[in-house]
Amino acid sequence: MTRIRLVRQLSTSLTAALAVIAASACGGAESVPTQITTPADTTATVPVPPTPGVLTHIGQGAVPERYTAEVWVRGTTAYTTSWGTRAGARGNAVKIWDVSANQPRLVDSVIVANATTTGDVQVSDDGSLMVVAIESNPNGGVAIYSMANPRAPQLLVRTTGGQLQNGVHTAEVARVNGVLYAFCAVNQANGVPSRLVVLDLSTPSAPRTVWSQAMGSPFVHDVSVRDGLLFTAEWNNGVGIWDIGAQSGTVAAPRLLGRVRTVGGQAHNVWWLHDPGTQSKKYLLVGQEGPGAIGSSSAGDVHVVDISTLTAPVEVAVYSVAGAGTHNFSVDEAQGFAYAAYYNGGVRVLDVRGDLSTCTAVQKTTDGRCDLAKMSRERASYAGAGGVPVFVWGVHWSASGLFASDMLNGLWRAAPATR
Repeated sequence: MTRIRLVRQLSTSLTAALAVIAASACGGAESVPTQITTPADTTATVPVPPTPGVLTHIGQGAVPERYTAEVWVRGTTAYTTSWGTRAGARGNAVKIWDVSANQPRLVDSVIVANATTTGDVQVSDDGSLMVVAIESNPNGGVAIYSMANPRAPQLLVRTTGGQLQNGVHTAEVARVNGVLYAFCAVNQANGVPSRLVVLDLSTPSAPRTVWSQAMGSPFVHDVSVRDGLLFTAEWNNGVGIWDIGAQSGTVAAPRLLGRVRTVGGQAHNVWWLHDPGTQSKKYLLVGQEGPGAIGSSSAGDVHVVDISTLTAPVEVAVYSVAGAGTHNFSVDEAQGFAYAAYYNGGVRVLDVRGDLSTCTAVQKTTDGRCDLAKMSRERASYAGAGGVPVFVWGVHWSASGLFASDMLNGLWRAAPATR
C-alpha cells in the first residue's frame, strides 16, 4: 500500500454500500460450479483469442469496521490484517478465519498492542510461527506468535524500538540453508532512510539482526526470497538481485548481482516465476504501485523481467488495466496462473506459462515490450459479488482455494482458475 498517496475518506454513498454488503454476505450453502466461463467463437475461420472469463464467487467474510489489508492461508485457516483507521477503529487486528467450508467464518481476532496498521502476515513453512509486520510509527516492529494452535496464536515477542521503530511495511518469512529469517522492509522517517533489516528467527522469542542496509528511492517496499536469491523492490531504484546463499553470498553478507529499473519505476513487489512444465526460471513478475485513493482509483502495471542473465536483467513484457493498478501477487505455478490484486480492478488472472517475451508486432507496446493483454494472456477476473465497489489489497492462492482481501469488504473466496 502506498503510504503517502492513499486517501482514507470514503464517500457517503460508498459507506452505505458497505452497510448493504455487511448485511447480505453470501452464505456457505453455495456449491462450486465451473471456475471460468470462456466464450468461444465456433464459426470463425480464423482462431479467435479467448475472451477473459470470470472466476466463480464462493463466499465472503464481511469486515465492515476496519480496512482489511493482507491475507495468508494455511490449510483450513486464513489470517487477515488491517490498515489505518476506519470510523475510529484502528488497524490493530489480525482476524482468524475458518475456511474449511465455502463461507469464511470468523473464529477469533488477535489485537496487536500499540499498532495502527498491521501489514504483512505470514505463517512459516513448517507452520510453527506467524509473523505480523507493524507499520505504526514510532511503535513499529514485528509481532511473532507461536502457532501450536493455528486458531489461537500465542505472542512470543513484540519488538519495539531500534531499527524497526519507524514501522515495518512488509516482513517476508523465508528459510535459507535451513535457517528461518524475517526480511523486514522498514519505513523511512524522521530523517532516517528506509532500510532492509534481516532477523534470524532461530530463537523466535529473541529475534537477532544479521544484516541491515539502507536502500530504496525513496524506500524499499517488499522483497522475495527463493533458492538462495533475494529480490528487493526498491521503488524508483528498481529491483535488486542479491546472492544470499545461491553461490558465494550469505544472508549476513549478501552479494549484489544485478539490478533492473522497470518502466515507470514504483517497483512494489516481486515474484520469481518457476515453470514446472518447461523448468524455466527466467522471469520475474514485478508489481508497480502508482497513486490511488481507497475505494475509487489506483494505477500501476505488472512488468515481466527476463533474468536469464542475473547480472543483466531486462524488461520484456507488461500488463496493464485501464483505470486500475496492481498491488500483490500469488501464483499457482503448477497451473501457470498468476493472480494479481488490482485494487478497484479486483483480481486479474494471467496465464504465465511458457514464453512471455516473444510476440508479434501487433502485440507489442510502442516501446517494443510484449503486451500480455494483446497476447491473450489475461484469462479471467474477479470482483467479489453483488456489484459493490472493491479495493483488493492482497490475493492468496493455496491448495485450499483462492482468497482475496478487500480493504472495503473483508475476505472474498473464489474458485481458482483451471485449464
